Amino acid sequence: MFQTPLKLTTDTPIGNGRVALVFEYDGAGYHGWQFQKSGVPSIEGALVKAISRVADHPVELVCAGRTDAGVHASYQVVHFDTPSVRDMRAWVMGINTGLPPAAAVHWAGAVAEDFHARFSATFRRYRYIIFNHEVRPGILRKQISWTFRPLEAEVMNRAAQVLLGEHDFSAFRAAGCQSRTPNRRLDFIEIRRHGEYLVLDVKANAFLHHMVRNIAGALMAVGSGKRPERWIHEILTGRDRKLAGVTAPPDGLYLVDVGYPDHFGIPKSMPGPGFVRPWGNDIMSENG
Repeated sequence: MFQTPLKLTTDTPIGNGRVALVFEYDGAGYHGWQFQKSGVPSIEGALVKAISRVADHPVELVCAGRTDAGVHASYQVVHFDTPSVRDMRAWVMGINTGLPPAAAVHWAGAVAEDFHARFSATFRRYRYIIFNHEVRPGILRKQISWTFRPLEAEVMNRAAQVLLGEHDFSAFRAAGCQSRTPNRRLDFIEIRRHGEYLVLDVKANAFLHHMVRNIAGALMAVGSGKRPERWIHEILTGRDRKLAGVTAPPDGLYLVDVGYPDHFGIPKSMPGPGFVRPWGNDIMSENG
């Protein structure tokens, strides 16, 4: 979860100002992060209810990245303002008592008033986990994506490198994306195979709606031989979502890291999800 193990201290008051939380969740069964008036289950709705009970007043949350329905997070960050004061253990354990089993807070801390979970972030990082086997999975079926077509990870990785840098990612954004600009800066992208699993690892300053899932869908078409390597470059420069192939399912997608300037004191992530880490340090490079 974190690069340095943390203890739930009881000697430091937290509150009477801005508080940040780091937490994780299994997005299966939820209609994404954002609260919806229709009453369908959302991560934000569950977290607001649990925090408000501990703070003893209604709270408003701001998150680092609004994940879609079925998408998970091993490292998500939120902030809220409160006049209430609790220690870290009281915030963490109290909130977790009110959360459903699919979500858990791991850290709480006081942050400066100018900290903003979304706008203070310098990067976001996602991982997309693909189970590549002719037989569908029974275990982890809502935590991983699956394709029965054999995938060439090295081919996918080569094709993906044209996405590095700052580009217009119109071809990889959802039709309903509300971002004012399609331009994003991709700092790192890699696809590696670990036995029957492929991990797409991507880091950027920010992401468009469905951007990672659309990249994953295009790369899987290349990896299966349905499309040539150069197709990814053609999609990018064509800037036409209709020509870019299918959107990969949400099941295998995880928000695994969010970066902030050191002076805010947000603990550093060891990117997950947890079942990925035993595959070795080769995916824990300086980009991890």
